[in-house]
Amino acid sequence: MKIAILGATSEIAKDLIRWFSSKSTHECVLFARRPKDVMAWQTAQGFSAHFPAKDFNEFAGTPDFDAIINFVGVGNPALAASMGASILDITATYDDLALSYLQSHPSCRYIFLSSGAVYGDSFESPVTAHSHATFPINAQQINNWYSVAKFYAEMRHRALPDQAIIDIRVFNYISRYQDMAARFLVTDMIRAIKESSLFKTSTSNFIRDYLSPADFCQLIAAVLDSPHRNAAIDCFTKAPIDKLSLLDSMNQNFGLIYEFESSPASVHVTGLKPNYYSTNHLAAEFGYTPQKTALEAVIEEAGAILSCENKSLLKQQEL
Repeated sequence: MKIAILGATSEIAKDLIRWFSSKSTHECVLFARRPKDVMAWQTAQGFSAHFPAKDFNEFAGTPDFDAIINFVGVGNPALAASMGASILDITATYDDLALSYLQSHPSCRYIFLSSGAVYGDSFESPVTAHSHATFPINAQQINNWYSVAKFYAEMRHRALPDQAIIDIRVFNYISRYQDMAARFLVTDMIRAIKESSLFKTSTSNFIRDYLSPADFCQLIAAVLDSPHRNAAIDCFTKAPIDKLSLLDSMNQNFGLIYEFESSPASVHVTGLKPNYYSTNHLAAEFGYTPQKTALEAVIEEAGAILSCENKSLLKQQEL
């Protein structure tokens, strides 16, 4: 299968590229604004077979893709906040690029990386197959633009029922390769462990579902192997995890020192979400069966990050 990956510099895209490179089952072409950086990254990774990297301007003229996977977006909440409403245009621009390709190549399938944030502010309970998306239409906040951008893209996709378009809603993702400077709960915890500093958090509990790279790649493979279909699917693991249990586990496994405070400094770009996960398991119909719980994913990836950090320190000491 020949696959176009749009947004090859994104961290979650890189995890999939690593996986594809190890499997050697697909021919990928990587598109980015800085293709030379993508090639340099592949060299640094030591890939035995480099995938060609091209500028987005070359995408329309590349023939005969069997699938397009669109990763273009913002994974850092602080960056998303700084972009504001411009994220609407960015999302639409690269979505248009893929949809235009489908018009002239109707047999091509399209996977769009969406987000659980597409549901808006409805997370007092976990979302289900019957949940509604809700947005404060007369009082838009900065956190709404990201959600609305994904919602608008999904609505455009559902308006093309004859096209094989799958929107994959990622709720939370954890990878040993992700940007440790990003302001997420788990990255904040890992930084505190690395720096031997005190991690401060509110007393409020909430539930999250952290998808591992292995399960994400398995989901992508299942969608690529499935019959053509137009649908949106929610990512899920074997079981989500609540914050208090996660804190205890990070303390037990890595020595995280934490304390509760009334108003910790934090970034909530897509809003406060008490139950940010889904019980809509439509992805199972595509053959997806998660192998890890959210806790297992976090412990495994955090362990790899901290192990890598320790090895780097030892090398520096040897020098």
